Amino acid sequence: MGVLYLVALGVSLTGMVVLDRRFTLFFFRDGRRAALVLAAGIVFFVVWDLAGIGLGIFFRGETAFMTGLQLAPELPLEEIFFLTLLCYLTMNLFGFLTRGSARPRSSRSGVAS
Repeated sequence: MGVLYLVALGVSLTGMVVLDRRFTLFFFRDGRRAALVLAAGIVFFVVWDLAGIGLGIFFRGETAFMTGLQLAPELPLEEIFFLTLLCYLTMNLFGFLTRGSARPRSSRSGVAS
């Protein structure tokens, strides 16, 4: 039972990939850009978490659903997966909301079809 939260995060991330693939939202629209945005988001939030931990604001919650593995004091392994899910969800939402604004480019500019 100690990995239930991690499994739930994995299932949720899989759902994000399925939605992204089905509707070409972000990674399946431009994988290189998406990887950079995802990495930047995760790094930003890990630094944010570490700052909060260092200031004594953030603490690791104790629950039987977590693995107990920590990457740093008060930073559980599951946090990285949660931050990845949070960023990917935001990227997919952005991709969904801007789907109509991305028009395909014509190879013959200025020619009416």
